[in-house]
Amino acid sequence: MIAACGLVTCALGQPAQGPRLPAPPPMRFVSRTERSQLDAAKDPKSRLRSTIKLAEDRLVRAESLTTQKAFEEASIELGGYLGLIGDLRAFILTLERDKGSTRDMYKHLEIGVRLHISRLAVMRRSTPASYAVHFKDAEDYIKDTRAEALDSFYGHSVLRESAPEKSPAPKASPDAIKRP
Repeated sequence: MIAACGLVTCALGQPAQGPRLPAPPPMRFVSRTERSQLDAAKDPKSRLRSTIKLAEDRLVRAESLTTQKAFEEASIELGGYLGLIGDLRAFILTLERDKGSTRDMYKHLEIGVRLHISRLAVMRRSTPASYAVHFKDAEDYIKDTRAEALDSFYGHSVLRESAPEKSPAPKASPDAIKRP
């Protein structure tokens, strides 16, 4: 009897475990120290280089945290990485689009993030499903960034296919044509 009462109290004292909620998405942000480093850049090219370098550092830290199974901290680093890349995209959009230097910036951005897609995929495969979703979203974001960078080269020089023309009016039959 005492043992039965002990089991009931133990069962009632435990919180009910429902379905686990997925991990919240990483917050995309640029830290104050990173922002001050980016603002100290003298020209757009040096800003691009420093942003890519800072993003690389964040990605390396996320990789090491993922191998250590510290997925929450890796998610925070992923948010910082995405914040830096998003800030760089926004910065390049403020530049004049038709200049050659802007296209060079897009080229360097594309080259800089090209290898990040495969690195993010490796991290995604080694994380639990609740965190892997965010790594997949990051992969898609980087793919969109690359596409935006590559599209900048084809903005005005690609000929678009014109809309199909309407078919001409049906020709009249030879009997309907009257000759004078």
